[in-house]
Amino acid sequence: MNLKHLVNKAKDKSNFTDLKGFVSFCNEYLEYIADNLQATIVSQNETHYRFYQYNEEGNFKISRPINSKLMYNAKQFANTKKEFIKILKGLRTIDRNDNVVRQIINNTTYTIQQSVGSALDGLPDGESNTARKLNGDLFEHFIRLIFKEGGLDCSSGVVQVPIPYKLNENYKMSYQHDLIIKSEGKIKLLGSIKTSSKDRLDKIFLDKHLYNKLTSSETPHIAIFLNDVQRKKSKIENKYGINATFLPGHFIGYTIALNPLDGVYYCDIRPNMRTERFLKDHIKTFDNLLIEDIWKFI
Repeated sequence: MNLKHLVNKAKDKSNFTDLKGFVSFCNEYLEYIADNLQATIVSQNETHYRFYQYNEEGNFKISRPINSKLMYNAKQFANTKKEFIKILKGLRTIDRNDNVVRQIINNTTYTIQQSVGSALDGLPDGESNTARKLNGDLFEHFIRLIFKEGGLDCSSGVVQVPIPYKLNENYKMSYQHDLIIKSEGKIKLLGSIKTSSKDRLDKIFLDKHLYNKLTSSETPHIAIFLNDVQRKKSKIENKYGINATFLPGHFIGYTIALNPLDGVYYCDIRPNMRTERFLKDHIKTFDNLLIEDIWKFI
């Protein structure tokens, strides 16, 4: 096994048609990095973040920031991957107070997706935009597979919304949704699934406002994010750290001035989302959606 093999596998969406494909890839990636990294770099400002530096075959490239509190190693993942699938199949009956189950949901989801993203970080610099697009597409697909494993009617697609203008003219507005959850054939929930909120927050809030106004409905809209951190490098000291990409002022402004989202969920939640009163009332970890909130929506 080598990095080129993993990168080529990550580039091929046919390897990720089901959860088994995601789990298999993660297993391979974790086994590879256990013995083949040039170095593991510790973030200078938030030390629980790590950067994987590949060896010569990966041109010594450095990965995205990885939260070591969430990312399983190969042995840990081997012990939890089957339990993860078992948990998803029994979502409706999970004990809400079982913190071990909650941890498995968050850590396994994060580990699987970051194994894909970090592998794609091994692509040449000229393919970085391709890597970002592919990683985002796979994350959307992965989250939908999680919902389907839990027995939910889940899809993505375009929803056509009629625009009332004149009696004899039929205008429509098309909405592309990453997540459409139905029950008995009716849309119960619409959602956005993104690896980060960077440059995307305004559209998510606006989509809810326009959709519900045009349809005269109160359809819940949620957002699911992987994380909101990016790598930064000190040019003077040649050291690595992380930058937060979440904009709390924008989030609060849209929530108050436009409309609140019905749920915002992170796999890797930022510290201020746990401590600041306004943010912690509106933002939760991903396990809360699967174990509690999704059943309220439908």
